[in-house]
Order: sequence, then structure tokens, then C-alpha cells
Amino acid sequence: MHKGVKITLVGGVFAVMVGGAGYGAYNLVNGVTGGGGSSVSGPETVKTGPPTSGEIADTTEKFFGAWAKGDAEEASHYTNNAEVASRVLTGYREDAHLTKVKITPGKAAGTTVPFSVEATVSYKGKTKPFAYDSELTVVRGKTSGSALVDWYPSVVHPDLKRDDTLATGEAATPPIEAVDRHGQVLDKKDYPSLGPVLDQLRAKYGDKAGGTPGVELYVQHADEAAASETLLTLAKGKAGQLSTTLSAPAQRAAEKAVAQHANSSVVAVQPSSGEVLAVANHRQDEFNAAFQGKLAPGSTMKVISAAMLIDKGVTKASGPAPCPDSAVWQGRRIDNLPGLAPNENATLADSFARSCNTAFVKLVDEDGITDESLTEEAQNGFGLGLDWKVGIPTQDGTVPATAGGERAEAIIGQGKVQMNPLNMASVTATAMTGAFRQPVIVDPGLDDRRLAQARGLPASTVQQLRQMMNRTAVSGTGARAMSGLSGSIGAKTGSAEVYGQEKPNSWFTGYRGDVAAAAVAQEGGHGGDTAGPIVAAVLAAGS
Repeated sequence: MHKGVKITLVGGVFAVMVGGAGYGAYNLVNGVTGGGGSSVSGPETVKTGPPTSGEIADTTEKFFGAWAKGDAEEASHYTNNAEVASRVLTGYREDAHLTKVKITPGKAAGTTVPFSVEATVSYKGKTKPFAYDSELTVVRGKTSGSALVDWYPSVVHPDLKRDDTLATGEAATPPIEAVDRHGQVLDKKDYPSLGPVLDQLRAKYGDKAGGTPGVELYVQHADEAAASETLLTLAKGKAGQLSTTLSAPAQRAAEKAVAQHANSSVVAVQPSSGEVLAVANHRQDEFNAAFQGKLAPGSTMKVISAAMLIDKGVTKASGPAPCPDSAVWQGRRIDNLPGLAPNENATLADSFARSCNTAFVKLVDEDGITDESLTEEAQNGFGLGLDWKVGIPTQDGTVPATAGGERAEAIIGQGKVQMNPLNMASVTATAMTGAFRQPVIVDPGLDDRRLAQARGLPASTVQQLRQMMNRTAVSGTGARAMSGLSGSIGAKTGSAEVYGQEKPNSWFTGYRGDVAAAAVAQEGGHGGDTAGPIVAAVLAAGS
């Protein structure tokens, strides 16, 4: 998003050189070697174990002092990567234009020392104060035994990650004023979950929206999919207006819903157009997991699997799909969720509504089903994995061809299958209408994007999928979450087991009228318990 001079974080280490106030008045030891102390002749025992409180205080005091007075070489010797630290410390004042730095340490918690930084940003006559909090950790040097600052980019600023850069200069793209489908302004203050999305939209469409750039202090993330992040605006640019497909009411409902559950994400789309109505994440980082996440979708995958079984003529909604206690196929034993009673006379609609894993696994080796069948259904019927051009970066679903026991895992949304809420909302939209309409968040005509194309689904398959999803929403595993919704509704739950987690990831996808939505809540348990209410709240808001 920005252009100008940058400080490069090399090898995961980022540091700064400052001048002026703060700890600059401290007298520091000349010829420092990894934390200070005069050299002595003869053998010396290398210290081991965690640094003492005295060592922590001494090391941080000297490090802050060297940092504050702008002595990059000396400050670097108080870190555990002196060569890299010295190189990056030198660029701070010249490239980020931060001066008059004052560093105030807080009370140490073990080996971790919190601190606050106050500085001044100056660039071409523009000056503003800049303040933030950070922390560092003191460790024992492996070879020297000295107490050293453990280098991480967050020492300099908490928003910095590996290989990120910091710079002050003229923005490469003008700011934008994003508006929803009704003309309502969408900003970070009122819609905080949209922050990373608005940054990505600005990075891609700022030049096309008609604004003029300003002057900013910003983080340029090394990850190209993550747009640069403005930390301070020295001179405002003129914002250009950018129309999006988002709906303010749906977005508001989405943000409120995910706020109830950590590590949760939701997306809503309009099936008749493919337009994205809402995207929200509740995370500690800036990652847009709703669009770019890659997680096993659990039993929400059965929407695609059921379509495959119907399209291949294996069975139909009213056809047989027995649900035993367990099923084994080529070495993979698959069980149902606890409490699900077996039903040897179940139809596909029965097993779909109750989310019976074993019914789908027992059908995976029927005539006509190959290792590529599920992949072909996902791509040709639902448009997954076809390099979507949504308007900002996305992960477009992974359903690889599977052999042996992996085929049994894939058909119930485990193993190597990977999805995110955008993918599953689109899957539900396709199941509703039969037509794959690639999701978009801005008009494709704005930059002449060529949207992905797929065959879609036969009318008879759509009719059966809607019947099964409606039954799931009314009397199946999704009934409790969807109980407050009226009109044309449908749903599918999912619980995806993840190695090392106490609880599975909670998935839910559903539709109401001309809105389809999907959500995931990591370690949220059963799909209907956590992700279900999120989806229901968004569907209730409409478009």
C-alpha cells in the first residue's frame, strides 16, 4: 500500500536505532561482548540456567540505553543475534524517521520485561508523536552464558512479524472510503473485523477509486497476501470511494456473532449473484481466516459428497444409506458421533439429517466411485479449487484425489480436504440454485477480472439437496440453531476432529431466502452448538 524507505527485518529479527531522550544518558561499557563485563585472562566458567533478576535488569538497562542514544553497534551486542541486529538497528532513524525516543520499562514478569516507547515521526516537514507498548525477553546465551535480549520483531512494535518492514513515506495507494451495497460507509471503527479486508481492498483498488495518497508510518508485511498496515497518518490523503458487495446489516450481525467465540469466522453470500454480503473473523492476528483459512470441514462436506452419490447414481435422497455403528474401508475405521443410534434401514436423507458418518463411508466403494470422483464433483459441480478472483486473496478449497482409506476420510470432510467459510458458503449457494457463481466482493468490471466457471448441478440433484438440507434445519442436527428462522431454510452441521485438540472444530452452513452462510469455530465442539448460532444470526439479518 505504501512506497518509500523501508527497514528490513532479516532472519526474523527487527530492531531500531533511536536518538535523543530516554535511556541515552546511561554510561555503557565499551567493547561489549554479549551483555557486558570486562574481559579477564584465564579460563572462565560459562553461566547456565535462566538469567537472574539482576542480570535481566542490567541487560535491559544497557540495551535500552544503547537503543535510545542510537548506538546500533553497541546495542546489538546485548542481543542474541548481534550481526543481524547491528545491520537493522542502523536503518531506524534514517528509514522510519523516528527520533526523540523515550523508553520506559515496566515491572518484569520472570524473564519478560514490558516497556513503553514514545517517539516523534518526522518526514518532509510533517511531525507527529508516536507511542506504543511492547515487551522483550532476556535469555541465557548458549555459548557466552551472558544474559541477552531475545530478538523478535514484536520487540520493536507488536504488529511486526517475521521479515516485516517499517517505513515512513508517501503512501503508494490513496486511502479509500468503502461503501456497502446500500451506500453506507464501512470503516474500521464501526466494523473492526473488516480492518484487514479494507486494507487489502485499498492495496488493490486505491489507485482506481479516485483518491490522492497521504504520508504515513506503516508496516509492510512480508506476506504478500497481507496488505500494509498504517500505524500513523502524518498527512491525510483524499479518500476515493469504493463500492463493495457487502451489506452493513449482515456485516454488523456477523461481527457481533463471531465476537462470542474465539477463533471463529463467518461468510455470507447471495446465491443469486455470488456477491459476498459479510465476512468476519474473531482472532488475535490480522489473518482473514474466513477467506484464506484451510481447515477440514467435517460433515459440512457431506453436501458435496451427497451430490456426488446422487450424480453418480449410487443412491438418492429417498434411496438406501444404512447407518451402522462403525464402518471400515481399506484400513480406516470410521465411527459416528457418540449417541447416534444405528439405523440399517436409513435413507440418504435420514443419514444426511442425522450426520451419519458410516452411511457415507459404506457407499464410498460402490460401483462408479473412483479416487477422483469427489474431486471432480467439487470442481465441476461446485467450482472449488479453480483460482477464484474474488477481489482480495482467497483460498479456494482443496479436495484432492484420494486412494485407499483416505477416500473414506475425504467423503466425511476429514483427511486432506481443506475449506474455509467462504468455500462452504459458496457450496451452499450452489446447492440452493444449481449454478456456481464465483463469489465476489467488488464488481469484476472494476479491474476486468475473469471469474471462475463450473458446470454446476443437475436440477434433480439440487431438488434433493435442498430437501435434505431443509430436513436437517427443521428436524435434524441443525434444528436447534435454526429454530428461530422462518421461510425457506436449510442447513448442514459439521464437527472436524483435529489431532491434539480436546474438542473438534465446529462447522455449520445454511441458507435462508437469498442468503447462504457458513462459519467455523475452532475447538467449538459440535457444529450446531457454536458455529450454528453464528450462521443463524447472519441469516436472520438478511441482505
